Amino acid sequence: MPTDTHTKILATLGPSSATREQIEKLIDAGADAFRINFSHGTHAEHKERVKLIRQLEKEKGRFISILADLQGPKLRVGMFRDDKVLLKEGQKFTLDLNPEPGDEQRVCLPHKEIFAALKAGDKLLVNDGYIVLRVRSCDRKHALTTVEVGGYISSHKGVNLPNTQLNISAITQKDREDLKFALKLGVDWIGLSFVQRAEDVRTAKKLVDGKAWIISKLEKPSAIEDLDAIIQESAAIMVARGDLGVECPIQNVPVLQKKIVAACRKYARPVIVATQMLESMIGNPTPTRAEVSDVATAVYDGADTVMLSAETAAGRYPVEAVKMMHNIVREVEADPLFFEILQASRRRPCNSEEADSITFAASELSCTLKGVKAIVSYTTSGLTTFLTARERPYLPILAMTPDIAVARRLALVWGVRPFLNKTNLHNFSNVENAAVKVATANNYVHSGDHLIITAGFPLNVKGMTNMLHTVHIK
Repeated sequence: MPTDTHTKILATLGPSSATREQIEKLIDAGADAFRINFSHGTHAEHKERVKLIRQLEKEKGRFISILADLQGPKLRVGMFRDDKVLLKEGQKFTLDLNPEPGDEQRVCLPHKEIFAALKAGDKLLVNDGYIVLRVRSCDRKHALTTVEVGGYISSHKGVNLPNTQLNISAITQKDREDLKFALKLGVDWIGLSFVQRAEDVRTAKKLVDGKAWIISKLEKPSAIEDLDAIIQESAAIMVARGDLGVECPIQNVPVLQKKIVAACRKYARPVIVATQMLESMIGNPTPTRAEVSDVATAVYDGADTVMLSAETAAGRYPVEAVKMMHNIVREVEADPLFFEILQASRRRPCNSEEADSITFAASELSCTLKGVKAIVSYTTSGLTTFLTARERPYLPILAMTPDIAVARRLALVWGVRPFLNKTNLHNFSNVENAAVKVATANNYVHSGDHLIITAGFPLNVKGMTNMLHTVHIK
């Protein structure tokens, strides 16, 4: 059962992988977490999948994260009378609020918020950008456009508006119902789609009310303008390269990916790189060389997690895709340059709080003290472990927490091996003994080795990381 890498793997469940047998194979192949996509499937199907994951988690004796990914507002054109029409380059085409079926001249765009935001010169991308429309004139109910890139357009195809901020909530009524259901299931993370501003995250946090942590999916270029604030409001970030690659020039995506990963590390927030990582494995047993390099780049950049979407949800080779991704991660992390690159990109803590300084010092100590085999991070909220992981130490991070929900969530964080510790630790001697017991029992340390321990006193108080200690194993 692979647990030998720092970078985690998030696999999406779907028709190809939703059975107990397949989920177990995915775990054994290297999956650390599972994504439940609420854009597809029924509540009954999602409930069964969560139940299977929790059963296998118990049997495997390891914590597994579950992400409930909300659909968010999907902008789509309406129906066409003959289901699809051919738009020719240079022709005029009208978008309006009229619900009547469309034709070669017009179609309904049932989103009044779009018309409120549009202005002459704006660009609309339809069907993942394969059709491009340029706005000539518009009002609150109509938009006259010119077809710049033509092709067939069919009913209910998606619409993207690059660099246009819409007055649309990131949480639809469907999302609210799905969110309520997902929280009842006890999922660990909520994926928030269509995040445009930090306020979207604050709204979601009020609805979640601490029952899960929020992953903000960055899909629109407008979110980059508010990047720092969005990251600080979120528990984690997903680089959703699919829509991002439609809404901005595709050559900008690698640059944005690096920018987002670096910003997340600055603020000690886990970051997931997602979409089309091993896309060709949906239908083929092996990926392209370019896809292998793409995954490797995300790992070298220091992403906490790499994600598989359709590869595991609907592809023909879901288990092989996870195995391949695990093998890529393992090979990159075995490269001596890997940790050199991560250490070269380390920054001093962005504030002067005790927790930042303690975790920074723990990483420094791990590089200088001979025989250190692991860093033990006692955490109540998970923040101390986030800070420790930000430093990207060469050693495994053993996160000990009294909260099973926190332990499960930390399974998505770089280098972290979560452990549940419900023992009431009254004094430092108890802390040291518990750390040594866990590290020894799980073969992280042996006689003669050292452990680094970070904790806070008084114990089990959030935000009290104020202690750094080393232990020599007898």
